[in-house]
Amino acid sequence: MNKSEYKKGVFYIIFSAFCFALMNLFIRLSGDLPTLQKCFFRNFFAMMIAVFSLIKSKTPLRIGKGNTKYLVARSLSGGLGMICNFYAIDHMAISDASMLNKLSPFFATVFCVFIMKEKANRYEWTALIVAFIGALFVVKPTFDVEAIPAFAGLAGGLGAGLAYAFVRKLGTRGENSMIIVAFFSCFTSLMLLPYLIFNYQPMTAVQWLFLCLTGLAAAGGQIGITNAYSKAPAKEISVYDFSIVIFAAMLGFVFLDQIPDIFSIIGYIIIIGTAVAKWYFTIRSDKNTKNYGV
Repeated sequence: MNKSEYKKGVFYIIFSAFCFALMNLFIRLSGDLPTLQKCFFRNFFAMMIAVFSLIKSKTPLRIGKGNTKYLVARSLSGGLGMICNFYAIDHMAISDASMLNKLSPFFATVFCVFIMKEKANRYEWTALIVAFIGALFVVKPTFDVEAIPAFAGLAGGLGAGLAYAFVRKLGTRGENSMIIVAFFSCFTSLMLLPYLIFNYQPMTAVQWLFLCLTGLAAAGGQIGITNAYSKAPAKEISVYDFSIVIFAAMLGFVFLDQIPDIFSIIGYIIIIGTAVAKWYFTIRSDKNTKNYGV
């Protein structure tokens, strides 16, 4: 693979992680607003950017035959995952919420077994189990209401993993990536609109500003990750996506005075270590396959 393209891929995915960490910070800084209201404006601003991009690139607003059901499934699972993730961000350290959301690739492995009929090898199943153990250190499961945000964060990662599996399905069916982004933003905005109409809470100028910044950061993250995977294979650069935890921890410390506890740090090490090990075995397996001419 071209080294220049690989470096660009790494840059874009780290840029994407930074944007999503900023998005999480802006969600928290937007203050005491209903989670669903925050979700609506995040998607509404992202929808405008996605539609503008489609119009500017003169991409036909056309869905591939038979893809609508997968787009709806992707939007429902991704939308519910987003709601859970936003709730977690509002009620726990943003680095913890970011880490739980980044369990999505491990969950995607499981869902792809059923949706894509892909076969997971023993390394992937082992990685899933170990990553889940790491998640328990972050969640610190208890039987009181304080554990609800952590379980919401875990559910957010699960929903995102299911959404990614449907995105992969759509990709194999030739659906345009910007159509997928635009459909998701439009679908979730319409899904949340009834709640907003009947439960809208007035916002200050500062809250409007932070929600606008949330949408811009989300768009930046989406553009970054789309560019990253167009430059290099996901299996070779996806591990860099975990840099979001470092960015989120730094932003949380500087702007919110948040410091992860020792159990969360242990969980980070286990999950990121598992992702690095999975990446290493994937790369080594590919090299062995090439060496043997398979």
